[in-house]
Amino acid sequence: MTADRPPLAEGVPDRLYGRRRGHPLRPRQQRLLDVTLPRLRLSPDQARDPLSAFGMPGAKLWLEVGFGGGEHALEQVAAHPEVAYIASEVFENGLCSLLTRLVAEGEEGTGALPANLRLWPTDARHLVQALPEGCLDRLMLMFPDPWPKSRHAKRRFVHPELLTLVARALRPGGEWRIASDDPTYQAWVEEVFAGTSLFTQAERHAAERPAGWPGTRYEAKARREGRQPIWWIFRKV
Repeated sequence: MTADRPPLAEGVPDRLYGRRRGHPLRPRQQRLLDVTLPRLRLSPDQARDPLSAFGMPGAKLWLEVGFGGGEHALEQVAAHPEVAYIASEVFENGLCSLLTRLVAEGEEGTGALPANLRLWPTDARHLVQALPEGCLDRLMLMFPDPWPKSRHAKRRFVHPELLTLVARALRPGGEWRIASDDPTYQAWVEEVFAGTSLFTQAERHAAERPAGWPGTRYEAKARREGRQPIWWIFRKV
């Protein structure tokens, strides 16, 4: 077990993702991971007092789990400079996609970076466990991998065993925002949250994306392929 992946609480499956890398990385992408990522990386020690990593005492703290290509995260960071924003992603090509948008080639080590953004490039569940109790104002899970096979259901971030960890990290009334276009995952979200008293459903949108939710490439792909996304807001009781 590595230093940035302490053991998870008993009962929480210790695996969220599949592969960490897609196609081979180009030299520019490797420089982004080697030089730019460390400039934004939230360390395990900083996770215990996250606002100190931003130098933003008293700020609201948001966490996005699995940011994919980074479109949603970067729009939120730009639109809410007063919010301390942690974006988590294990997939190296997704990390490179976000970092490419932040710094020009040749400026990987010197280009200006958003002061209100930090990255967590490993399993987000370890971060949620490490965060102080009640520190999060919002957690966002946008179009997660559905893991459609029953034997892989334990890898879903929405999981009965994980609800307690998320509820501990969220402040009372804090939001857990979820979006999915996959019918299996949509049914799973409804089932899991119906079985808990830790959260109450505040909003559910099944026609159009609600205001304040930036679009993603995954939503666009779903619409092209005829799948209907659903957006939820659950609030910690």
